[in-house]
Amino acid sequence: MFNSYNVKFYHSKALTSPYPGSPVERSQVPEDKVGWLIEWKDYNPVEYTAVSVLAGPSWADPQIKDKGFSPKFNERDGEVERRSLNGLYVVENGRPRNPVGRTGLTGRGLLGRWGPNHAADPVVTRWKRDRSGNKIAHPVTGKNILQFVAIKRRDCGEWAIPGGMVDPGEKISTTLKREFGEEALNSLQKSPEEKAELEKQLHKLFSQEHFVVYRGYVDDPRNTDNAWMETEAVNYHDETGETMDNLPLEAGDDAGVVKWVDISEKIKLYASHSYFIKLVTEKRGAHWSEDPGPECRE
Repeated sequence: MFNSYNVKFYHSKALTSPYPGSPVERSQVPEDKVGWLIEWKDYNPVEYTAVSVLAGPSWADPQIKDKGFSPKFNERDGEVERRSLNGLYVVENGRPRNPVGRTGLTGRGLLGRWGPNHAADPVVTRWKRDRSGNKIAHPVTGKNILQFVAIKRRDCGEWAIPGGMVDPGEKISTTLKREFGEEALNSLQKSPEEKAELEKQLHKLFSQEHFVVYRGYVDDPRNTDNAWMETEAVNYHDETGETMDNLPLEAGDDAGVVKWVDISEKIKLYASHSYFIKLVTEKRGAHWSEDPGPECRE
C-alpha cells in the first residue's frame, strides 16, 4: 500500500488557474514557496468559495464564523470524518491548513468540507484478451495488457476512475461499490429487478481479492489552502473476466461515457488517477511503458 509516508507530495494541479467552474485566478505560488515552512510575508491568496457550497447543501459545512458551527477538526465529528489519512493537520485562525502547502486560494472553492474531503476510487481491471480468450501481450515489453473501467467526466471532459465522495457515516467499501454502480453501470436508472441482479454481480466483483493502491492526499484542481481532496483507491481485479461480462457498462450520474481502456503511460487522466493506475500495473506485473527509463513522479 502506498500512503503519505513513502510518496513525496507536490502541488501541480492544485496551483492551476482559473479555478474549476469559475473565472477565479489563484494568486501565483512559485514552486519553492509551496511549503508552509518557507516564510513568505507577502503571500496574499484569493478567497473563494463557490455559490453552490455557500447555498448550504447537505454535503457542505457552514462558513467557519456561522453561529452554532463548531467543527471538531482532526476527529470524527458526529457522522463527518474530519481526520486526515495523512495524520494531524494544523488549524490556524479556526481554519484547517492544507498539509502539503500553499495553493494561492483560501476558502473552500467547490469542496463542501473544511479540511479533508474524502473520496473513494474503485479501479476495476481485467486482462485484455483476443477473441479466443487468450491474454494479449504488448509487442514491445511482452507484458500482458491490463484494461480498466474509465468514465469521461461530464464536468471537465477528462477520463477518470469512476469514484466519488464518501457520504457521512458511510464505510469506504460501501462508497466504492455504490459509486461504481452509479457511474459505470447507471444503477440509479434501473428497475428494481435489474438493480437486484446488478447488486448480485457487484457483490461478486467487490468481494473478490482486492488491494488498496493508495490512501491519502490528492493533488486535485479543486484544492485550496483550507480544503483538500483525499482518497482511498482500491483495485478490484476480475482475473477471468467472467464477472464483468455479466455487468454491462452504461454511463450514469456524473459520467458522460464509460468504457474499458487499455492501460499504458499514454493515457492522460483526471487529477492523480494516472499515478494510481501505474501502481496497479506494477502490482499486477502488467504493461505500463515502452521506455524503461527513470520513474516519473505521476
